[in-house]
Amino acid sequence: MDSWKLKLKGDWNEIKGKMKKAYADLTEDDLKFEEGKDDEFVGKLQQKLGKTKEDVIKWIQDL
Repeated sequence: MDSWKLKLKGDWNEIKGKMKKAYADLTEDDLKFEEGKDDEFVGKLQQKLGKTKEDVIKWIQDL
């Protein structure tokens, strides 16, 4: 499993808080993470943030 996926499954509340702090316009709906839907989650963030998939994944890893 990719390290960013493990990170999401680790301490989700802490990660979600960091994401909201970095991008205040992210909503609860944007940050709704469901197990097994990792790629959909990243796709949603890509659209909202205007970043590439690689940029979103790197951002998650760096949180």
